Amino acid sequence: MSSTSPSHLHLALALDGTGWHPASWREPVARPRDLFTARYWADLITEAEEGLLDFVTIEDGLGPQSSHFLDPDERTDQVRGRLDAVLIASRVAPLTRHIGLVPTVVATHTEPFHISKAIATLDYVSTGRAGLRVLITARPNEAAHFGRRTIPRIEAYDSPDAQELVTDLFDEAADHVEAVRRLWDSWEDDAEIRDVATGRFIDRDKLHYIDFEGKYFDVKGPSITPRPPQGQPVVTALAHQTVPYRLVARQADVGYVTPHDADQARAIVAEIRAEQTAAGRAEEPLHVFGDLVVFLDDEPGEAAARRERLDALAGYPYAGDARLFTGTPAQLADLLQEFQPAGLTGFRLRPAVLGHDVPQITRGLVPELQRRGAFRSAYEADTLRGLLGLARPANRYSPRLSASLEPGGTPIA
Repeated sequence: MSSTSPSHLHLALALDGTGWHPASWREPVARPRDLFTARYWADLITEAEEGLLDFVTIEDGLGPQSSHFLDPDERTDQVRGRLDAVLIASRVAPLTRHIGLVPTVVATHTEPFHISKAIATLDYVSTGRAGLRVLITARPNEAAHFGRRTIPRIEAYDSPDAQELVTDLFDEAADHVEAVRRLWDSWEDDAEIRDVATGRFIDRDKLHYIDFEGKYFDVKGPSITPRPPQGQPVVTALAHQTVPYRLVARQADVGYVTPHDADQARAIVAEIRAEQTAAGRAEEPLHVFGDLVVFLDDEPGEAAARRERLDALAGYPYAGDARLFTGTPAQLADLLQEFQPAGLTGFRLRPAVLGHDVPQITRGLVPELQRRGAFRSAYEADTLRGLLGLARPANRYSPRLSASLEPGGTPIA
């Protein structure tokens, strides 16, 4: 459910480098010299906030960007290198007031304890606007950065061995998120007393060991960071097929999917809802957003010409996992409203060139949707959960919930 009108869409931006097209850095508005500065990211995110968007996601990874699935490539004509997404979000948080900040974190090689306190800290710095996008990696070279495990090389993605590996990595990610969620709850909301007269800063009885024991790791807890302002920051994940759909259904508040038409969107949403029911979460709100790469201009021909020029610079036609849209803001509004009845509650837009397409979204698409009564005219909540219509959850370790918890700590509906 959403706190806005049922006819209103939710909109998010996916920020990656200078844009999702590999030649985006060569456009005059791309600002490649500013890419590794705080001001670059602050400008983009404040622009998104002026457009009243729900949140931005910030891409990240454990290796350089690559046109290859498993290995770094040798290209020197595309953006390579990143700033840390969580640190970008924390830097920009004090400069913004309403928009959600959702950095990408890699579950495969990072500890749940570290991620839990990083995102909890971001929630404090942003006063309740933090989330995370959980990501897995199957790259052997990235496993070598840490030296704690070996990931076998996938020779054929559809082979039984590859499918077993991918399933295992997504199961690990689900456990990772579960441990993170429990750590967020390991401090009750009123654990901090701060009573100068008695000298008691915390009530130790309101800090809890989470005692998470799983196939992939054990976490004792409690966290060192008090429960975040949102209680549970928003968890999101990208999914393309059944195994990652299952991760979304089990652990996410928002899932990103990549349908290429309304019928495919309807089928994907139905599969996720079925997995959600199987996971025992049928009554819990779960947003499903459609991802689109967008080339936006005031005239359809301008957007098409820009895309062709960028493809020529890259040396090949760009084609990603998501549908590519080329056209005007009004035409994009038509497409979003065409997809909405398929069960999508929002969209995450991937601007082809951030410097060009972000303003086209905020100053072109958003006013068009507002004219149609399909998007908010003002921010209606102070937290990211509030913007998405998600209630602040009760703490699973609170005594009033203890009688209604399953052994694993999940509230029984």
